[in-house]
Amino acid sequence: MLMKAQELLNARIKQGDDAFAELRVWRLPKPVRGSTHPFKYRLAFVTAGVCVLRFDNEAGKGDHCHIGSVETPYMFTSVDNLLADFWRRVDDWRR
Repeated sequence: MLMKAQELLNARIKQGDDAFAELRVWRLPKPVRGSTHPFKYRLAFVTAGVCVLRFDNEAGKGDHCHIGSVETPYMFTSVDNLLADFWRRVDDWRR
């Protein structure tokens, strides 16, 4: 019997008056198309109503990140590293 998707993280974290981070991570029974690991994720940083940073692995596109309008591949190694990389990019964007 195939396991169901398991939600590992679902949080919206306020980051000042007009910004927030939304973090969603699931463990899936099998990888999404384009990824080699069993995780589905979407981490976004939104400020003034605009998503300025997003890490995700949309089916067919695989692991990647968006910084503004630029999309680049992302090398997923673990959920912990994904979260650390996301917060590091948020800090970089704020500078």
